[in-house]
Amino acid sequence: MDQSASIWVIVIAAAVAANLPFFSERVFFVGPVQHPKRLAWRLLEWLVLLGLVLALGMGLEARLGQRHAQGWEFYVVAVCLFATLAFPGFVWRYLRRRHR
Repeated sequence: MDQSASIWVIVIAAAVAANLPFFSERVFFVGPVQHPKRLAWRLLEWLVLLGLVLALGMGLEARLGQRHAQGWEFYVVAVCLFATLAFPGFVWRYLRRRHR
């Protein structure tokens, strides 16, 4: 896999992973169904998925060549980007009007 394909894999994986906690009522997608699932569970799942996407990115970077050390700024920007990508799922779950 070349560098361009790796970048697209990371971007697509991040966009999907950032929204997954807002579309599932199961705890970590395999646990018991909770109606309604609390926001704390969704944020915990979101943080775990953020870690998995970062690990995927580091793995792909190491596979392509030498992995570069990152400072705290990189991780702050990564969290902010992941939060931005999660906005559609958050809006769908908490801000959408439901017709009853």
